[in-house]
Amino acid sequence: MTDMTSLPPTATPVPIVLAGARGHGRWHLANIRRLQHQGLVRLAGICELTPLDATELDAFADEPPEQSADFGALLDSTGARAAVICTPIQTHTALALTAAGRGVHLLLEKPPAATRADFDRILAGVREAGTACQVGFQSFGSHAVPAIRELVAAGAIGTVRGYAAAGAWVRDDAYYRRAPWAGRRRIGDTDVVDGVLTNPLAHAVATALELAGTTAEDVTAIDTELFRAHDIEADDTSCLRVTTASGPPVTAAVTLCAEQAGEPYVIVHGDRGRVTFWYKQDRVLVQRAGHGPLETVHGRTDLLENLVAHLTDGTPLLVPPERTGAFMEVVEAVRTAPEPRPLPSGAWHTVPVPGTGATRRVVRGIDALVASGAETLALFSELGAPWALSEVASS
Repeated sequence: MTDMTSLPPTATPVPIVLAGARGHGRWHLANIRRLQHQGLVRLAGICELTPLDATELDAFADEPPEQSADFGALLDSTGARAAVICTPIQTHTALALTAAGRGVHLLLEKPPAATRADFDRILAGVREAGTACQVGFQSFGSHAVPAIRELVAAGAIGTVRGYAAAGAWVRDDAYYRRAPWAGRRRIGDTDVVDGVLTNPLAHAVATALELAGTTAEDVTAIDTELFRAHDIEADDTSCLRVTTASGPPVTAAVTLCAEQAGEPYVIVHGDRGRVTFWYKQDRVLVQRAGHGPLETVHGRTDLLENLVAHLTDGTPLLVPPERTGAFMEVVEAVRTAPEPRPLPSGAWHTVPVPGTGATRRVVRGIDALVASGAETLALFSELGAPWALSEVASS
C-alpha cells in the first residue's frame, strides 16, 4: 500500500471540496475562506443537492467554486486533494469511501459513522487507500487537552476517581423539523442514531473519553439511560456510564431540554482535587487541596489547518479515526439500546422562545440533575429521578 499522506511541501494551496455547505456546513465554509485567505487551501468545489446561490457564496465571488450534487464526479473534475464531509450522519460512510477510493484526504464530521460496522469500513478504506482521515471533534484540538492530561499524570489532583461530561442545551421544536433525518434512530433499514449523546453533545462524551485515554479495546461495558421529551425517535435527555478494564469510569449526563442553556463541560475527579474543562471555551479550572483555584484559557489548533499541515509537512493528525474508537463504542451502545423512553407529560413543559415565536420543551429539574450526574458520576436512575427508575440498559 502506498502512503499518500506525507507529500512534499508545496506553496500551492490545497484544493478542497466541501460536501454539505448549509447548516453546520456554513461554519466549514467560513473556515475554508479563512484558510484560503492565508493561502493554505482553495475551495475547488461544493457538493450540495441544491447549489448555493451568489449570496451564499459572496465570500468566494472572486473565485467561485464548481458545484455538483455528484460527490465523486466533483472530486474528479476539481482535482481535489482533500474534502470536508459535513452531511447527514447516514451518508458519511459512502462519501468517505468515495473520497478514499480517489486518494482524497478527509475531514469527516462527527459522528464519523452511525454504526461500528460502518466505522470499521471507513477505517479499512482509508488504510487501504493510504489517505489521511481527520474526525471533526474540534475539542481535541484544544491545547487544554494535553495540558489537563499532563496535570493528571503528574498527580496534581491525586488518584483519578472518574471523568464526567455534562451538557445542558436548549433546542426549539423546529430543531427536529430542520431535516428528514433529525431526531431519527433509523430511516427504513438505514441507521441514523441522531440522539443527544451521539450528535449535538457528542463532543462532551468524546472529550471525556479522550481525557481518560479510553480506547475501544478498553471498554468492557456501557450503561445507557435514554429518554425523550420531544415527539422523536431518538433521545434528547440521556446519560451513560462507560466501564473500562483498568481505568476509572467515564460518565455523561446531557439534555437538549434545559431550563437554562449552559456551557458543556468535563470534570476530572481526583481524590485530592478536580479539573473542570469547558471545552467550547478552552477554559480550565483546577481546584485541589492546599491550593487556591487556578483558571486558565488555552489556545486551539483548527482541525482542517492541522490536516493541511499533515499533508504538507507530516504534522501528526490530532484526531485520526483510531482516536474515536471508544466514542464509536458509545454510538453502537446507543444504537442497539432499547428505544428511548418518552418522558411522562408531567416531567416536561413548553415555554416560548423570546423574540422568535417558537416554543421549546423543558424537562423539570433537568439542569440540577445533569449537574448532579457530573458531580457524583451517577446515572439519572441512581439520582432518584422518578421517570428514570429501572431504565438502565447495558451493552
